[in-house]
Amino acid sequence: MRSEHAPHAVEELCEEGSSVYAHALRQGRVSVEDSERAPCLLDFGLLRPDPADARWLLPAAPATALPRLLRAIEDRIAGQRAREARLTTAFAPLIALDTELSAAADLPAITVLDGLEHINAAIDRAMSDVTEEFLAIQPGGTRPPETLAEAFPRDQAVLGRGCRMRTLYQHTTRHSLPVLAYFEQLEGDVEARTLDEVTDRLFVFDRSVAFIPASKDRTVALELRHPALVEYFATTFWRLWRLATPMWPQAAPQVSEGGVTPRQRAIAGLLVEGLTDAEIADRLGMNIRTARVHIAKLAATLGSESRAQLGYLIGQSGLLERNQ
Repeated sequence: MRSEHAPHAVEELCEEGSSVYAHALRQGRVSVEDSERAPCLLDFGLLRPDPADARWLLPAAPATALPRLLRAIEDRIAGQRAREARLTTAFAPLIALDTELSAAADLPAITVLDGLEHINAAIDRAMSDVTEEFLAIQPGGTRPPETLAEAFPRDQAVLGRGCRMRTLYQHTTRHSLPVLAYFEQLEGDVEARTLDEVTDRLFVFDRSVAFIPASKDRTVALELRHPALVEYFATTFWRLWRLATPMWPQAAPQVSEGGVTPRQRAIAGLLVEGLTDAEIADRLGMNIRTARVHIAKLAATLGSESRAQLGYLIGQSGLLERNQ
């Protein structure tokens, strides 16, 4: 008769089980009587009857037993994943119904969206609902072609419904061939302008909902539906828009004054503020190598031989006054 033995998992092998199994490995076998102290060994397949003598049990080699036990665990995990998939499928129509009902109900003034999947889903819903106007601020330089290709059907669908689309970029985007090619493909009321610096990313739809980032890595965002907040962001957009330089459909030229380009003039202002090359590149949406090339050209134009002298010459040149 088996002794009292608390049930346990194989990865939590009891002291009796470890002792009996180790003894069986050392001796090559263990008696049925001795094994009754650890019935778990038979349950786990670590001991098996000796076909030549029913009084003895033979130990399974650990190198053979371990892969067999691991496969059993993997099979259980696969079964759980299959259950997860079936449960997800069963709840999918219910989630869709809940989403529709939530959209029809009064939505909260501020919703925290945690994770890119939730952020993109909320923006997609807003884009599908927009009927008049889509405003966007997109900081940084060029856009990867794959990102533009993913955005094209959504943007064209918005324009196809008769909405107008206005986008603010930084000046570095003016030289991005993928972005220019992207705008050439769009059909509808679409315009783009650029500034040296813009705010962080911003989307405003029909002055009813806005989206802004809530973390530096942009994995958390805020969905804003408070009328005062949405109106504030829309007003901010249009004030920046009036200060910006047209890029599409008609690109306004950026006139050079005294051999200094508008980009170099913007860099001059940041140099005077004491920013490093890396900080300047980040503020203007360019890589640090391009920023240093512009700084070197600015220094050559002003006849500067050092960083300190360059700041002094910028102040004496009147460049920043002409930029007011």
